[in-house]
Amino acid sequence: MPEDLTAALAALRPLLLDPDRLVRAVAAGRRRAGSPSVARAELRPVDLKSGRHLQAVTTDGRTPTTRNLGYEEAGELVDALLAEPFGSWHVETLDETVQLRVTKKGAAQVHRAATSRRDVTGRGHDRVKDRLLDPGDPLFSALGADADKRRQVDAFLRQLKAGLADVTAPTGDPLRVVDLGCGNAYLTFAAHRWLAAGPLGAGSGVRTVGVDVRPDMVARNTELAARLDLAGLGFEVGTIVAANPLDGQAPDLVLALHACDTATDEALARAVRWGAPLVLAAPCCHHDVQRQIAENRAQGHPAPEPYTALVRHPILRERFADVLTDTLRALLLRMLGYRVDVVEFVDSKHTPRNAMIRAVRTGSAPSPEGLEHYRSLTADWRVTPALARLLDDEVAKALTA
Repeated sequence: MPEDLTAALAALRPLLLDPDRLVRAVAAGRRRAGSPSVARAELRPVDLKSGRHLQAVTTDGRTPTTRNLGYEEAGELVDALLAEPFGSWHVETLDETVQLRVTKKGAAQVHRAATSRRDVTGRGHDRVKDRLLDPGDPLFSALGADADKRRQVDAFLRQLKAGLADVTAPTGDPLRVVDLGCGNAYLTFAAHRWLAAGPLGAGSGVRTVGVDVRPDMVARNTELAARLDLAGLGFEVGTIVAANPLDGQAPDLVLALHACDTATDEALARAVRWGAPLVLAAPCCHHDVQRQIAENRAQGHPAPEPYTALVRHPILRERFADVLTDTLRALLLRMLGYRVDVVEFVDSKHTPRNAMIRAVRTGSAPSPEGLEHYRSLTADWRVTPALARLLDDEVAKALTA
């Protein structure tokens, strides 16, 4: 049942400020009535030398900002975040999980579920582990990476390592890497650092170029690369569609990490047309297919039976559209000569956008079964994925093969 929003948010406050009970809280999305000043906020207790603090990580969608506040001063920050027009709150404590979603009418839908966590890990320093990149590497300090970021880096590098196992190492020339829509590029830096250490063999070398539309981000990344003396790593301003980061040379590895909406499709399309041997894409928000499903409903074309229940509720429609989008991306890449795995590259407690498309070029012909799956899904749901529009000639050829 809907609840009064002000009262529901007030009930979250003591949970957020309980240093012994809170595990993690995430605020995200926006209400119909307004937009919050940050895209996402995450709160959790951390143990520092001076005692337990409340850590707040906020992001504008690209650049994260981390603050550690003593609990005597954390109340003001929590009140400010509760006053922001976020669309949802997800709060995990030792004994329950609370999910609050703001409805279109401005009420609160609250769901509570009992949990049984006996202890909480990750509040202090990292346990010693065999990591692909030394947690003490000066790179992490320069990037302002906390323990969670270091774990994300390690998880990402393991997916990169798995993909490289099926890619022939370059002979003589350096490995060419492009990160399309690199943003703050902390994974770009980590990939370059690890690849430069020679996992493909001594002397193989690596040249990495990050591309982003924001001049300020490119300038910041360029300055940081120079300060860290990372030879072979560069950044340039440009769009994904028009990028020519390697002076006409095709890359061996294409990265597209949390590029928003159809920017992921633009990056995948560039990778396909380059014939990139390895592609790692971690999609972010998905709106294109979701928008098409909503337009179909508005035009009197409901979802195919018996699947109308999948898209009746907005939150389920959004989640289903995410799954359908990535399913169609994987099918298209298989149709165009790639072996594709869709994997969870980092635990969902670090980010809900934790799916990664890992594609290795094999050049194999599309399978009849894959073609039929693609035809059926697009016809039944009346959608044309952005990747298919960007690769219309290649897709048409595959479908008539």
